[in-house]
Amino acid sequence: MNYYLIAGEASGDLHGANLIESLIKENPTATFRIVGGDAMQHAAEEQAILHTSEMSFMGFVEVLANITTVIKNLKLVKADVLANRPDALILIDFPGFNLKIAEFAKKNNIPVFYYISPKVWAWNQKRVLKIKRVVNHLFCILPFEVQFYKKWGMKVDYVGNPLLDALAKNTLDPDFRSKNKLGGMPIVALLPGSRKMEINQLLPLMVEISSQFPDHQFVIAGAPNFSKEYYQEFFSEQYFSIVFNATYDLLRNADAAIVASGTATLETAILRVPEVVVYKANALSVWIARKVVKIKYISLVNLIMDKLVVKELIQEDYTKEILSQELNRLLNDENYREEMLQNFDELLGKLGEIGASDRTAKLIVSYLK
Repeated sequence: MNYYLIAGEASGDLHGANLIESLIKENPTATFRIVGGDAMQHAAEEQAILHTSEMSFMGFVEVLANITTVIKNLKLVKADVLANRPDALILIDFPGFNLKIAEFAKKNNIPVFYYISPKVWAWNQKRVLKIKRVVNHLFCILPFEVQFYKKWGMKVDYVGNPLLDALAKNTLDPDFRSKNKLGGMPIVALLPGSRKMEINQLLPLMVEISSQFPDHQFVIAGAPNFSKEYYQEFFSEQYFSIVFNATYDLLRNADAAIVASGTATLETAILRVPEVVVYKANALSVWIARKVVKIKYISLVNLIMDKLVVKELIQEDYTKEILSQELNRLLNDENYREEMLQNFDELLGKLGEIGASDRTAKLIVSYLK
């Protein structure tokens, strides 16, 4: 079988890599063509046609500002899909791009499998009608999505959450602190995201409040598509440790974390690290989002639990004073920490068992037969 996988950002790259490994277990002679990042390249032993670092733009205005690049990427991938005509096109999240590719593939009679449902439940729910039309099989990773799609008359497969797979494969490095020269001082983990736009918006404030917590060292989880020098531009007069390809080890060693909204908020909760979720973007993008998005929360933790478990500091709430206050509670209010950790334990129970990647691979192979 020849599989063509497309992921457009870091979290999709991680899940795509694990799915590739599971597909190889099911079909050892499988071949792959990928649009993705370093993890997928390593798993498939193939160079990406297009790397995630060239694709991921955050926010309505930011996408418009880069529309020429987006159109060029779409043309490139469409032409490559058609030239290779895979047995299965597997799309991983990233709906703005991937639903256009799905529509193109469907017109050209290429089977379309969608792994990690687009978050159509958040806004413009009528996109479900397009998904029904252009996607052959949809695999969901959030428990409430099954009922959502059922309301629209669509049958989906719930496979569990692949983050559990990624975390199960990861083992704590006992030498993490010494390798990264972190010493014994307690750690606050900074996860400012994997896109340049979100890092530029979020990291300066994370760095700024560090002086208010002299008993802790603030350590940055670096995205693999950026250099150490890039991060150092944000703190030319201070020193902050930056660790690459070791986010789980960083979290396992942290007392608390400041986390950009996205998949990392759920990873942090699964690892039982008290966190505050932050988000800031172009003001017009946020204004538009508030008009069209129909959900109470932005973090996956709160969405799955359907209540406010972790504090969300969005746009105008993302200030030095409020962020400092919340981090102080995370570090020093034992009752607050304990309540959050108990909620994290309940969240883990809702996510189900490990094995999402294997279950998805088995289903894809069976549907192709």
